[in-house]
Amino acid sequence: MTARPAVVEALTFIRMGLANSDGVPPVELLDRLAAEAARLLGASCHIETEPLDITFSYDELRRQAWSTPVLARLAGRPHPPGSAVVGVTGLDLFVPVFAFVFGEAQVAGHAAVISTHRLRDEYYGLPPNPALLLERLMKELLHELGHTQGLRHCGDWRCVMSSAHTVERIDVRQAGFCPDCARFLHARARF
Repeated sequence: MTARPAVVEALTFIRMGLANSDGVPPVELLDRLAAEAARLLGASCHIETEPLDITFSYDELRRQAWSTPVLARLAGRPHPPGSAVVGVTGLDLFVPVFAFVFGEAQVAGHAAVISTHRLRDEYYGLPPNPALLLERLMKELLHELGHTQGLRHCGDWRCVMSSAHTVERIDVRQAGFCPDCARFLHARARF
């Protein structure tokens, strides 16, 4: 797996949740994610100070936020070439065809959304594991950023672009792209 793919040169992270602040992840978590993204991707990272209210996407019956309208809101934000905007929430996300999603990205675009909800060990009745949460979050970030560059799901189960419908599948992924996906990224580098 390649350690430093040509994905983006700048990342903006936005904490997201409900108007009452439910689901807004702590700044400290995004600080750690941004530092890891800068290390792995060589990208400059910025965290917006004000959380984004995504109450408009929240389904009270499901107790989940619909990720696609959130993604559309993020995609409408201005951005410089070679950059991406990533919304991070503690709310559970869904799209109508799936019970839940870990994240969603604008394919060949510049926006992505990721949820920490099912990445946390506490969701599965286990004690908190901050290191494992950061590892899972970073893998999801790489996965969604791969989609923003036009990558589809990969058949190599070790590749970060492999499809994952369970947290265990995320855990077996490596935090990097397989040689085929890395070649695709380098060929498509927009900066």
